[in-house]
Amino acid sequence: MFNATAVRRHHVRHAGCLSVKIILSGEEWYTIDNRQLAVRPGQFLILNDAQDYFCRVETAGDVRIQSVFFKTAFASSVFRDVLSGEEALLNDPFRSGEQSLEFFQTLYEMDAGLQEKMARLIASLDACGYDSNWMDEQLIFMLHHLISTYKTEARRAYRVSAVKPSTKKEIYKRLCIAKDVLHSTFMDRPDLSAVSNTACLSVPQLVRQFKAVFHTTPHRYLTRIRLSHAAGLLKDTFAPVHEITWRCGFEDTSAFCRAFKMEYGVPPLQFRMGLV
Repeated sequence: MFNATAVRRHHVRHAGCLSVKIILSGEEWYTIDNRQLAVRPGQFLILNDAQDYFCRVETAGDVRIQSVFFKTAFASSVFRDVLSGEEALLNDPFRSGEQSLEFFQTLYEMDAGLQEKMARLIASLDACGYDSNWMDEQLIFMLHHLISTYKTEARRAYRVSAVKPSTKKEIYKRLCIAKDVLHSTFMDRPDLSAVSNTACLSVPQLVRQFKAVFHTTPHRYLTRIRLSHAAGLLKDTFAPVHEITWRCGFEDTSAFCRAFKMEYGVPPLQFRMGLV
């Protein structure tokens, strides 16, 4: 468990065990297999065991980071417990094995379950200090949550329009790359052709498969990311609407206001005043 506040730093190379990265404030950039993605509040990233990656903080202010690391043998034992039948566990309860899962290394939306587990973990550490037995129990439950996340992603990958499971998995990985590009660069107006090149999918295949899996088009998905970020700025800052417009990647204030009202039912200023 690692709970820290970081300031601006350059690339730091890591290669470690299975881990979860959570950002409470600011943003941290990760380079994984030559692709870059930004983790921001409301999201988390899963990194697989032995995955090489670089991370960096570019923002001027403090960045609050939470990381949870799972030792390989510990994670393997939990995976075996969840994925094996009770009879197999009874016949060989202490088998170490090498049971593992390959998680999709993509940005996940922070959910209430994981948020609650992290909050309980931090509060207990702050109040009572470190207790190895209690910590192991909490990490087991957290791995259960990650396994549930894995199963959800596997079901989503099954929506890919392809026959072979291996093809479905590979296309879904590339769709996740496209999705992460949209999340990481929404303020820079990412071009569809550039996104398709990064994901190694043609534009027609990207649009078709993206719609099949996420039930929306890349353009509409990008608009929702921008509007969600704008809603957060309206709630949490006093930034004027014209500043929020360009910070969220919209070209002009009128277009932003129309899109915001269509999504949230009220204009931005009414949303800020709580008139929803």
